[in-house]
Amino acid sequence: MDIADYRLAFEMAPVGLVISRNRAMVDCNQHLCEMFGASRELLIGQSFRILYPSADEYERLGRRMEPILNAKGHYADSRLMRRACGEIFWCHVSGRALNRDQPHASGIWSFEDLSAERPVRAELTAREREVAARLLDGMTSKEIGRALEISHRTVEIYRARLMRKYGASTAADLVQKLLVG
Repeated sequence: MDIADYRLAFEMAPVGLVISRNRAMVDCNQHLCEMFGASRELLIGQSFRILYPSADEYERLGRRMEPILNAKGHYADSRLMRRACGEIFWCHVSGRALNRDQPHASGIWSFEDLSAERPVRAELTAREREVAARLLDGMTSKEIGRALEISHRTVEIYRARLMRKYGASTAADLVQKLLVG
């Protein structure tokens, strides 16, 4: 396989792909551009920050990912991301650090748009988005609290807000409504 074949595979992948250095996009495929509604020229050289709903979420997730990338070399989750038009959508993100000792130095990341299966129908705060993502991962309030470095009682407050916003009567009902929008 020559270099042109690798480039074709990168471009034709059924998911958005990004090569990164220091949390900035060095290269990306057309699928990623289409998913986020931005041109390659706009994305290349930019921080991943422009793909997040808020700067705070970008910073918090970066801090949370670093020890996991350091220990395992890879990371994956489902999270809310932001298209260039401002639309918030669910996205599955997977990545691999090329150097585990410096996990943000360079990596390869894939992005899969989940909006068809998991539409966003309620306006959520940054913390509500983080709690919702972890509820969908099946985490308990205590596990979410540890992951987000907040108390489990604070998680329960956010979960109660999510239940009100989605009109859910139980935690299981909330998860179901988050899944279907």
